[in-house]
Amino acid sequence: MFPWSMFPFNKESKSMLQNMKPDDIDKYVQDIMGKMMPGSMRGMMNPQEIMNNFQSPLGQQQTPSTDILNSTAYETHDFVFVRIPIKKEDWLKQLQIYHTSNQLIIEHIPDHDDKHTITLPAIVKKKGSVANYKDGMLEVRIPKNVDMQFSQIDVTEI
Repeated sequence: MFPWSMFPFNKESKSMLQNMKPDDIDKYVQDIMGKMMPGSMRGMMNPQEIMNNFQSPLGQQQTPSTDILNSTAYETHDFVFVRIPIKKEDWLKQLQIYHTSNQLIIEHIPDHDDKHTITLPAIVKKKGSVANYKDGMLEVRIPKNVDMQFSQIDVTEI
C-alpha cells in the first residue's frame, strides 16, 4: 500500500493554505523558482518572467514578431494562422507570400527590396493555404501537417 502519510499535506497544511494571502503565495512561488534555477541562470532570468510565459491560452501559442511587420503567428488544432497588419492597401498589390514547412516568407513590403521571415509554431502542409484581407489585417491560414511517424533510437553503453 502507498504511504500517503509521508506526504506533507495534512489538515494543518490545508488550513494554512486557506489563510494565505495572494502576495504570500506569489513570494513563495518566486522563492521556489529561484531555488530551482542554477546559480548561473539567476542573473539572466526573473522567475516572474517565466510565469508570464505560461499565461497564453491552451491550444494557442502566440509568437509576436520583432520585425517591422508586427505580425502574430498562432496555431489551433487544425491550422496555423499568421496575422499581419497592413498599413497601406497598395501593399497588397506588390506583396508576395511563400511558405516552407516551418516558415512564412513575405516579400516586397513595405519596400520592394524587403523580405520578412516568420517562424511558424507548427509544421504545415504544402497545399491548402489561404490569405484573406479584411479591415487592415492580412490573415494567412495554413493547414497543419500531423506527422505521426516515429523513429526509435537505440541507446548503447560505451
